[in-house]
Amino acid sequence: MADITSLIPAIVIAIPLLASVLILATGKYENLREGVTITATVAMLVSVLLMLPGVLAGNRFTVTLLPMVPGGDFALKVDAFGMVFALVAASLFLLNSFYAIGYMRSLKEHAQTRFFFCLAVAIAAAIGIAFSANLLTLFVFYEILTIITYPLVVHVETPEAMKAGRKYLAYLFIGGIFLLAAVILTYILTGTTDFVAGGFLAGSGSDLILQILFILFLVGFVKAAWMPLHGWLPAAMVAPTPVSAFLHAVAVVTAGVFGIVRIAGWVFGMDLMATLSLGTLLAVIASFTIIVASLFALAEDNLKRRLAYSTVSQLSYILLGVSMLSIAGMTGAMAHIPIHAFLKITLFFVAGAVIVSAGKESISEMKGIGRKMPVTAVMFAVAAIGICGLPPLSGIISKIYLALGAVEGGVPILLLVIIASAVLNAAYFFPIIYTMLFEISDDPAALELVSEPPLTMLVPIILTAGISVLIFFFPSMPFMDLIEIAIAEITHQVMP
Repeated sequence: MADITSLIPAIVIAIPLLASVLILATGKYENLREGVTITATVAMLVSVLLMLPGVLAGNRFTVTLLPMVPGGDFALKVDAFGMVFALVAASLFLLNSFYAIGYMRSLKEHAQTRFFFCLAVAIAAAIGIAFSANLLTLFVFYEILTIITYPLVVHVETPEAMKAGRKYLAYLFIGGIFLLAAVILTYILTGTTDFVAGGFLAGSGSDLILQILFILFLVGFVKAAWMPLHGWLPAAMVAPTPVSAFLHAVAVVTAGVFGIVRIAGWVFGMDLMATLSLGTLLAVIASFTIIVASLFALAEDNLKRRLAYSTVSQLSYILLGVSMLSIAGMTGAMAHIPIHAFLKITLFFVAGAVIVSAGKESISEMKGIGRKMPVTAVMFAVAAIGICGLPPLSGIISKIYLALGAVEGGVPILLLVIIASAVLNAAYFFPIIYTMLFEISDDPAALELVSEPPLTMLVPIILTAGISVLIFFFPSMPFMDLIEIAIAEITHQVMP
């Protein structure tokens, strides 16, 4: 019989799956339904935290769910890098759940039972991705995440939403085909899909075959939203704001960049990537995406769409860090996952709060909104400053590592990309701050009834912004400690 400790990864995934069934069963009783949601979310986070001391001590939690083929079982393994994603997803999902309850009730949204059911299954899939022991398991959970988030994207069921949903499925399913092809080719070349720290592909095929394989993986992880495969993400902003927050910070886009980092460190390895010149390919894609997406953001008046293009740009910081093929660059890439998640979810929470309290979605209509919603507007300013990489917010941490990684990796030209991006970040965020906090409304009477959002929405906004400050002052607790372990795992074989 398996030790109960080794079963914890499976239990973490089982909790939201069980909750999804109970959500359907209690759908007519919203207090009970939402009680199930919160209880399950807390239990899931506690279960993840139970494994944290062991992972920090160097232990690994493994369990085989379904024996299949050698090197391709349906199995879970909790390592340091997976724990980074799991902690981000579980903690932010708890805050997003409270926020979603306030948002959906305030707007009296329809189909709330379906909404919370899909979110529960989606977070189970996200945790499954984080804890996947091999490519096959990751692929299964990755595709489940695609399917179950479709009803969330089309939730409002307008023609615009249905069109966005079709685009969402088209991009992500085509990406899934590429990912499946990459998994199969990997198995043909090596006879395994198990993740190995430092990679396992070296010597398994010609340079051309391995370069093609990397491109298959890169397209397969289309959830990373690198250009030009980004169109699904801005289109999906038609969804309710808690869904936008989930897509951008909790699970979906994080799953994409997580997958690319996992491939770089645990399938190819940094030495092989250097040999195949894959760092150059990634650097070009990332640099183009970072700059062009920022320019797109500048042109957007809709706040959620501007934030979406910001996410497209910011995610490619992670690809840029990987492209440097240096310890500092990879550290910056991994660190940017939790740092961006906490900052960006704050911004989306604020966007949703403005929709609920003032009915405003366009930036140009938010003049003076900060006078009626001062806490909300200040929290937006805090998170925006963090995205720009200014202290005392956590955003500066990953950017410093990326700058060091560019020098360490022998590609100082990438410093120009980082600097240009920082300037563009300020160009598309600071005007929003000014509009909210300092401009006077053209129609003051329209803001008379505007106030801060319900506490179920306001408290998560304050907490996510506050955590971003805490990460700046205490970066090692626990994210940087976990990242240090992960970096040691993938570099000891190739970088003494």
